[in-house]
Amino acid sequence: MTKFSLLDLVPVVEGGTVPMALANAADLAKHCEQLGFTRYWVAEHHGMRGIASAATSVVIGHVAAATKTIRVGSGGIMLPNHSPLVIAEQFGTLDALYPGRIDLGLGRAPGSDQRVVAAIRRTLDSDPNAFPRDVMELQSYFADDGQTGIVATPGAGANVQLYILGSSLYGAQVAGALGLPFAFASHFAPDMLDEALHIYRSHFRPSAALDAPYAMAAFNIIAAETDAEAEYLASSMQQSFVSLRTGNPRQMPPPVEGYRASLPPSHVAMLDNVLSCSAIGAADTVKAGVAAFIERTKADEIIVACSIFDPEKRQRSLEIAAEVFHSHN
Repeated sequence: MTKFSLLDLVPVVEGGTVPMALANAADLAKHCEQLGFTRYWVAEHHGMRGIASAATSVVIGHVAAATKTIRVGSGGIMLPNHSPLVIAEQFGTLDALYPGRIDLGLGRAPGSDQRVVAAIRRTLDSDPNAFPRDVMELQSYFADDGQTGIVATPGAGANVQLYILGSSLYGAQVAGALGLPFAFASHFAPDMLDEALHIYRSHFRPSAALDAPYAMAAFNIIAAETDAEAEYLASSMQQSFVSLRTGNPRQMPPPVEGYRASLPPSHVAMLDNVLSCSAIGAADTVKAGVAAFIERTKADEIIVACSIFDPEKRQRSLEIAAEVFHSHN
């Protein structure tokens, strides 16, 4: 049985505001809970006008307060931006407020450009290879094993589930070595998906957290009543990617008829690559795409990304996606 969950970037759409984006996030999480999604994750991005989840732990608390049973967490926290102790305290607090529901996905990417990263960290002298040590330090705070000589309060003894995220082979190696679940960001970085999953599974060492590999893969789903409507809705996501990749990130734009056909071949090729792990269409089209992706990856869980301008259309897309997963299982 393949579990399914949602990654939400808490988009700020053109003409919208951050308060609207945060209200939509809570509504969407409640909707996912009713549809049987396993978890709802938000990601740490900084300095981007179209993403409202920079203060990730605060957004997680907001969403967890609006829901009752769905797991809520980060996909992910960019650990090099923070001290492990501060993250232990933040997520220990979340676990105290919403026990047994908090996930902590960890990545090592900056989540922004170097200028913004320097403003966050104050220095860029940190060792990029310190990520595994930082993860183990974080585990030590939650385990309250005395190895750091510091008691994280809150944090000590917290039941926070850790996940390692990756868009390359490095995260797969770390997750395998530490015996933690691994989530691959194939929704925007698909090139190394198959190799990363192979490395993770073949190098996995059982741990106190996990006795066998648990692999998660991200997949874009834009679903609607017809293939044509879904293609139209997907143009918002396509515009956002083109803007980002050409150095002009923006708030999520409304959909445009014929957008893809209007692009130069180089941009079409870029979209074909970056969005190759996607299903865009009506239910039958999405069902075929999901089945092929599960067959390819043998993933234990699919993390759905669903970037749609209209909140109601987005909720409908996730309804169709949930129906597809339930029928597949």
